[in-house]
Amino acid sequence: MRSSNLFKFWKQLLAVIFWGASFIATKTALAQLSPKNIILIRLLLGTGFLFVIALITKRNFKINWKSLGSILMLAFIATFHLWIQVTGLKFTTATNTGWIIGITPVFMAILGLIFFKEKLNLLQLTGIAISFFGLLLLISKGNFNNIGIISHKGDFLVLTSAVTWSIYSVVNKKITLDYSPFMTILFLFFLMMIIILPFNINKELVNSINHLTVKVWVSVLYLGIFCSGIAYVLWAQALKEFAASKVGVFLYFEPFVTVFAAWFILNEKITVLIMLSGIIITIGVFIVNRNRN
Repeated sequence: MRSSNLFKFWKQLLAVIFWGASFIATKTALAQLSPKNIILIRLLLGTGFLFVIALITKRNFKINWKSLGSILMLAFIATFHLWIQVTGLKFTTATNTGWIIGITPVFMAILGLIFFKEKLNLLQLTGIAISFFGLLLLISKGNFNNIGIISHKGDFLVLTSAVTWSIYSVVNKKITLDYSPFMTILFLFFLMMIIILPFNINKELVNSINHLTVKVWVSVLYLGIFCSGIAYVLWAQALKEFAASKVGVFLYFEPFVTVFAAWFILNEKITVLIMLSGIIITIGVFIVNRNRN
């Protein structure tokens, strides 16, 4: 029994590690590929991987047109989310991206208040304030007078992607889908691929692929197979085996994985201020989430 639980623990941890390192792989791929190219290749590989798994496990491919419309709406949101996030990564560090994405649950709480009248108590409001203080500290590098949309456009694009993912999460929570989590992800990735494909029908993609270095190939394969394939399968299994609140705790480790990987692989400088800002953001998010749960 203990070994079984340990295996389940490692599946969740592996998924978080894969996702945490995804920003490093994306940053590496941006050296030779445009954001839209990276997204298309990632979705092609991820969809292909999940399709093979679906065939092997004999999943039901029957289409429910009512649910498909809802998934299409999610696909548009998710595609836009990825596009601005990857574009933001061109102009900021993987470290900053990891911490900023971590603030997503705060925006989910705010959207819940605005659109669904979900109440926020004083402690939650305090958590939101703490998170935003940590965010400003991170972006400004300690100088609050030094914050500008143009000079920090990468950070603000990533922050916008955190808002779009919050919108995706809130919409996903409120709609009813007649698919299993696995098949929902497979159909979602396929529709996202169709949405982004028209923006890639040009010579740029072919020329870029023909000149990719081994390092960039490894990065896009990692994004497609491990981040969009294996990690989603592991996470879907974890959600079946544990309560969502217990599984969600593992996401607090994701920014720390990003920070370590960015330092180790990209040689990004990790200062005391950066770590302090990230920890403040995490504490604020924890307070908000703990009271929401």
